[in-house]
Amino acid sequence: MRKSKTLKGLLAASAVAVMFSAVGVQAQTPTSAVQNDAAGQTGSSAGLSSGDEKALKDMAQANINEIAAAKIALSKAQSSEVKTFAQQMVDDHGGALTKVQAVAQQKGVALPTEPDASHKAIAAMLEKQSGDAFDKMYMENAGIKDHKMVLSTLQSDAMKIKDPDVKALADVHTPVVEQHLKSAQQIGMPAGK
Repeated sequence: MRKSKTLKGLLAASAVAVMFSAVGVQAQTPTSAVQNDAAGQTGSSAGLSSGDEKALKDMAQANINEIAAAKIALSKAQSSEVKTFAQQMVDDHGGALTKVQAVAQQKGVALPTEPDASHKAIAAMLEKQSGDAFDKMYMENAGIKDHKMVLSTLQSDAMKIKDPDVKALADVHTPVVEQHLKSAQQIGMPAGK
């Protein structure tokens, strides 16, 4: 049971981390803070800075990406440990996505609804794998790599987010992503290899 709870925590955190990895890439756009004041393009996000809106969208995207990869893993993974991890990702990231969607609706922000292009490409590669090769690729990409990116972005962006509701989401999801990463790293190092 403890392992299941830990995996769920790690999965939720991973989703958030993936979402924030996109925030980090987009945050590199020059003068994004200056553009926040002039961002009348999405009048639906009343009072929300473009950076905060971006953080919400990135959190949603990360969760969507994790859920999609985990659903593939549930049907293709060979290892019961990988399947348990994948179920935890579906559960945690599904819950996290619901929370992000609630805040986004409250703030009038339209969120993505499907995995981004890079994660669709990874999903296509995962679909072609089976057995141990699938398990390894899933854990390396959705388990470790995505969670590292999301964690880094979450930690960086959490200090810059201005809206208290968006900040609360980031603050709650950071330890979950940390747990997901730890679990993925433990699973990713099989004793037999």
